Amino acid sequence: MVNGLARTLADLDYDIVHVGQFDLNGLFRERRLRREQFLAWAREPRFANVIAHWGAGENLFGGGPYISEEVAIDENSLRPFGFEERSGAVLADLAGFSAPYMPRNVLKTQLARAAEMGYEVRAAFEFEAIFLAETAESLRAKGFAPPTQFAADNKCWSGTTAAEKAEFVTAWEQALIAHGIDVFAVAGELGPGCFEATLGVVDGLKAADDASFFRLASRAFARQRGLTACFMPSLGPGFPGIGGHVTLSLRDAKTGQNLFSDAKGQTNALARQFIAGMTATVPEAFAMSAHTVNAYRRFTPGSWAPKSVGWSEWAFTTAVRSAPSATDTARLEFRLPGADCNTHATLALMLGAGLDGIEQGLVAAEPNENAGPDDVVGIPLPRDLFDAATRLRASDNAKRLFGEPFVTNFATFCEEEFKSLAREVSDEERRRYLEG
Repeated sequence: MVNGLARTLADLDYDIVHVGQFDLNGLFRERRLRREQFLAWAREPRFANVIAHWGAGENLFGGGPYISEEVAIDENSLRPFGFEERSGAVLADLAGFSAPYMPRNVLKTQLARAAEMGYEVRAAFEFEAIFLAETAESLRAKGFAPPTQFAADNKCWSGTTAAEKAEFVTAWEQALIAHGIDVFAVAGELGPGCFEATLGVVDGLKAADDASFFRLASRAFARQRGLTACFMPSLGPGFPGIGGHVTLSLRDAKTGQNLFSDAKGQTNALARQFIAGMTATVPEAFAMSAHTVNAYRRFTPGSWAPKSVGWSEWAFTTAVRSAPSATDTARLEFRLPGADCNTHATLALMLGAGLDGIEQGLVAAEPNENAGPDDVVGIPLPRDLFDAATRLRASDNAKRLFGEPFVTNFATFCEEEFKSLAREVSDEERRRYLEG
């Protein structure tokens, strides 16, 4: 492997390698090495396994031992690191006793399962981001009080914003492409500073990798311009809720045919089985696609976010949006995850649940064409992160699909995150209750 890596790095003229992996919170934890030092390290690669037991605040939960654990370098993940010349980034997944805890490993297991069933998985994420006229210093100076808006006059799909902010949008797109991210489109979205990037359709693992590197690249791009890129699903009054939707199709591994396509342009039987699997498992394993306290604020009554796992064709108000077609573009879209979702865990949840529906021959309920986002069809989603963690921990389906070690560890991660904020009291609560 090392000799192959050496040749690849030389061919690409990469002098610097950023090697790491995405943690439970979706952040890239890395080491920066010169080529020679990287190749020396790669002979017996190890990385700190604390990232398998780190909360969002970098607080440890769960048991040790906390050691430098062996990792497996994924040569196929090598991509350019767009903010440094002659440099690349490569993923190295924990490969020892902590391997079952990591979302990317869980996704790889579901992709292997799909391959055994004769399927190739094609997927893409679509993210909304809110850019703020704040720096790291200004946010801290004001104690993270309501932030100053960027593009305060932006309206959804505004041609004016597209014209006025053309240089900004173009530079953002180029920063993403420079990171080896497939980009389909970028545009203004709903609300102040809100922009959306639709990533290109690629194989399943790269889709989740692209989505995680997308947030890294967007955050760095914004900070270099004196701005902040925010992916909190709910930033508070004056800002829209933002999502991290994922689209997926299954292809015949031998022919490449899109198996969700239908001659009549309707949602076919295989897609309906996939939807039925999602309907059965997503409510009890939802924490895998909503692992923060803030993620659940996006589901307040009156918001655009659906409150249960219903489906329909083309509608934006249901959890699963089917986009049927007689052509190669037929796909399913999972619209529940927020923009802060762990991309690997989210895609693993969608794929694992959907494959279950196919294997078990489940039958989807009828579509809910006229359902609004507040209409509850079937089992309601968890009310908050603690509810979600409790359901995940108790889910036999989740343990069977994703492994008991992952489920227990990820549920603990979510519980600790909930507890860390459970005693926090907001300014608005004091304003409402302090005097009366």
